[in-house]
Formats: sequence, structure tokens, C-alpha cells
Amino acid sequence: MVQEMTFPSINRGYNRVFQPGRLSIGLVAPLENYPSGPVPSMERHLERAQLAERAGFSALWLRDVPFNVPSFGDAGQVYDPFVYLGFLAAHTNSIALGVASLVLPLRHPAHVAKAAASVDHLSNGRLILGIASGDRPDEYPAFRQNHANRGQRFRESVDYIRSMAESSPFTNSTFGHTNGDMDLLPKPLSGKIPLLITGSSQQHPQWAANNGDGWITYPRDVDAQQTAVTQWRASIASEETLSRPVMQSLYVDLEDDPNVGPVPIHLGFRSGINALKKYLQSLENIGVNHVALNLRFNRAGTESTIKQLADELLPYFPSSERPPCSFSAASISTR
Repeated sequence: MVQEMTFPSINRGYNRVFQPGRLSIGLVAPLENYPSGPVPSMERHLERAQLAERAGFSALWLRDVPFNVPSFGDAGQVYDPFVYLGFLAAHTNSIALGVASLVLPLRHPAHVAKAAASVDHLSNGRLILGIASGDRPDEYPAFRQNHANRGQRFRESVDYIRSMAESSPFTNSTFGHTNGDMDLLPKPLSGKIPLLITGSSQQHPQWAANNGDGWITYPRDVDAQQTAVTQWRASIASEETLSRPVMQSLYVDLEDDPNVGPVPIHLGFRSGINALKKYLQSLENIGVNHVALNLRFNRAGTESTIKQLADELLPYFPSSERPPCSFSAASISTR
């Protein structure tokens, strides 16, 4: 079983999704089946998001896909993540709203910091911001950015975003400088936006473990994932008193027969509900705290699948809310 640990208390979304020693379940937008092409229809997208909230899923995850790149083969939820987050914030009440993940080197961090804090307020503290260095080289020339130095830009962007939570911040980086005579508003509702680092993001594991509020990784078999989770948590500085959560995505295609065993598909598997439950329980046992299910390749009806997952999985993997705490400027600037 997982060693006992404690996570930071940051905001409503983070505290709802991440519980030490437990696993919760979220869904990846768009909530629809689109296996034969890269662009979803986005039909009934709000109705399905609200259904996911009523059903008790802990989070709804968006992606950052500026361009429909043919070699990548997936346009995500099409809409800009921050615009869509604002829309969803106005039409939902409790479900956490996450991005997995925002490509930091392609955005100015002042815009990211302001947009993220705005969504945090509009959603009453439900934002979780996954961040990444980017995995589509084709997009970088369109932004006049160098794909090779994305790791450096990622680090500088994280520092810049963190500093904007302080009052009248001082910053100096390749993104620009501020000298403390102006301020960026609003500030995050609880004093801090939770930032989850995706994969390596071109960083040393020690830096990633100590500068992120959690880790987003990719699906692996249980033994390989246990090794990855153990190594990542071992990278957290020894003087830290708090651990960090780990989450992953998973493409699923549910069969009608609950006892059908797993058959691999892209970044996931096709199976009956029992094999999926067993896999999720194994992930919980090795220390994974959240799984974001993607229904792109799911052949059954979306609404019926959401209901089945809610009825047969969520009782075993419930979400919970811990009260958020406030962060001082000093505590923010050290991370």
C-alpha cells in the first residue's frame, strides 16, 4: 500500500481532486467519440460537462492545441482553453476545471498568469493548471519561437507566473521585466494557482518535483508506473514536509460485457468495466491520485458511458474537498 503522506491545500479544485492515498476520476473534453478524424463535433458539449458534474466526476480536463497539426491527429476540444474555462466556470458549480496541459513556451507568462487568476476567481477556486513544454514542433515557427530552447522558456515562464501572485512584483527574464511599480490583477483566489508539470517538460526531475504542485504523466503498465511514481516522489527535496500528487490520462473503450479483459488501444485499452476498475485500483495502490479518462475511442454512447462509469466506478473512487489555505508572498516565491 501507499506510504502515508500529506498534500498541500491550495484551492477548491486541487483539494477536491487530490487526496493522499486515494484515486479520483475525471474526464477529458470533448466528451464525445471521434475516432476517425482529428476534429470533434463539440455537439452537446455543455450538456455533457454538466452531466459529468452531476454524476460526481472530480474534474473536467481541457487541452491546449493552438493548431490542428496533421501529424499529431487531434485538435482537442477546439476552443481556446482559457475562453472555454471561463464559459464552463459560468455553467458549472463544483467540478474542478483543469488544463492538461498548457504549452508555456508558446504563451507570454503575463497573459497566462492573468488568465489563470481570472478563471480561478470566476470558478470560485476550481482551476488546476497543467503546464508543459510542448510536443508539437510544427507549431513553434508559427509563434516565431525556437523549439530547441523550450525547456529554458518553460522554467522562466514558471518563475514569472509564480512571481505575479506577489504584490507589485519584481521580475527580470527573457519575457520582460517589472520593477515593482505596477501590479498584475487579479491575484489567485487562495494566493496561488496550482501548477502541475507534465512529463519531464525538458527539466531535470529534481527541478520538476520541487517547482510543481504535482505531476502529470502518461499511461504505463502498473509496474512501470510504480517505478516512475516512486522515482518522482523521491526527487522531492528532503526538507519538504509535504508530498505532491500524481495523475495520468487513459483512453478507454468500454465493452458491454463487464468481464472482457483489456486489449491495448492508443494510450489506453478496450475492456469491460471490471478490468478497468481493477487497473484503477492497482494505480491507487501504487500512489497515483487521479486518472483523467478520455472517451475519444469509446464506441458506446457518451451519455450511457458517463452514467455507467459513475454508477460502477465512482463509488470506489470518490472525490473530496479539503478547505483551501492562504499563501503568503514569501511562501509563494520559494516555489
